[in-house]
Amino acid sequence: MKDNYIVFSVAGTTYALPSQEVAHVELVENVTAVPNAPSYIDGVVFSRGAVVPALNLRARFGFSKASYDARTRLIIVQRGSRSVGMVVDSAREFMRIPPDAVQPPSEGLNALSGRYLRGVATLGDRMILVLDAEQVLNIGEFPEGADAPETRQETR
Repeated sequence: MKDNYIVFSVAGTTYALPSQEVAHVELVENVTAVPNAPSYIDGVVFSRGAVVPALNLRARFGFSKASYDARTRLIIVQRGSRSVGMVVDSAREFMRIPPDAVQPPSEGLNALSGRYLRGVATLGDRMILVLDAEQVLNIGEFPEGADAPETRQETR
């Protein structure tokens, strides 16, 4: 795992993503709502020539949504040929986190939100939750309660 991270906040908690997983960070502008989208998808945005879904991390993590403001950012993550934007409260830091500062999530965290977490970093008195972008985006690809296509049973 690389040592460089994009650090951001959601609902008062500090999170990080490895920088190699982030294509770019931008302001949130002109989100277009999409009918019948899951509650954690704010809509779609036009980003650098592509239409990108905007996944609201507050809603994805079970917090209430907040109005966008001047600090709200869209973190664009590339997965294969798809780009997905994660709406966060703020994203202003790029930092190096030594690998030995990142510990696996504890058993208690694992049961609640471990599927989202790659680890917990402690730097001095600061705690940063390192996200697993693959897991955050995988659970966002299907409506709540729906199975992935390869596991869905066809009924006749």
